[in-house]
Amino acid sequence: MKRIAVVGVGLLGSAVASRLLEGGFAVVGYDSRPDQLTRLAARGLLAAASAKDAAAGADAIFTILPTPDSVEAAVLSPGGLLEVMPRSATLLQMSTISPTLTRRLADAAAAAGRGFLDAPMSGTSAMVERGDCTIFVGGDVARLEACRPVLAAIGRRAVHIGPAGSASLAKLATNLLVALNTAALAEALVLGEKGGLAPGALLDLLKDSAAASKMVDVRGPLMVERRFEPQMKLELFLKDLRLMLEEGQRLGVALPLTSLTQQLCTATVAGGRGGEDLAALITTLQRMAGLSPD
Repeated sequence: MKRIAVVGVGLLGSAVASRLLEGGFAVVGYDSRPDQLTRLAARGLLAAASAKDAAAGADAIFTILPTPDSVEAAVLSPGGLLEVMPRSATLLQMSTISPTLTRRLADAAAAAGRGFLDAPMSGTSAMVERGDCTIFVGGDVARLEACRPVLAAIGRRAVHIGPAGSASLAKLATNLLVALNTAALAEALVLGEKGGLAPGALLDLLKDSAAASKMVDVRGPLMVERRFEPQMKLELFLKDLRLMLEEGQRLGVALPLTSLTQQLCTATVAGGRGGEDLAALITTLQRMAGLSPD
């Protein structure tokens, strides 16, 4: 595989494209906002005028789009990727969407005689950009092996989970824990702050305690230093929380902590911080505690 198309070059899409360029692949990108492509143009990214143009001649096409509706439209609409992609290519769906939609995309790809992999990533955009992410893969094992050199350029591991839809479910379960860990960390830091502990000192203790976690390492410094530039936009993470709760309802699984975290994130977005990182939810807890977050 030599020519790769990336449809959706936002935070995660640009990180993926960056890794592929660094890996020596020819990368063509398309985004509905052309300015998203500017930063990587100097590094060799070729800008396409449409998703169809991006997919033309590609060996693999990644979709990294913000919503399930945008994924469905890009893949299944008339003139969409399943119609225009080369028959020899593989469509790798990396967006966070429901397992149900993923299975529908896989069935449509099979009916059209096109290759498809369910391939979401676990990692913030910053983690992906430095290659520190895991890729969950659902679908045909032989197709995964054919795509493994491309996936190896993006992340440190590509793990086969099962049939299409299983990787999307694993991604929702992973993001569920990310959300809950982030909310719990915010509560701990606000409790310490209200009681007079220096947030930075408390964070150092948490990193070297039984409470240590990836979110303590990744989002703890963002909270303490009040750096909320998005690694994952809070307004997009709300979409993930909705998908988790819908899947829980479909499967008959109660997700009470997830529901509480969704409400906390909703309040934070309503406070004008939807374009900031998930770490910004600490500001809502600070206000609730009578602290001034700004």
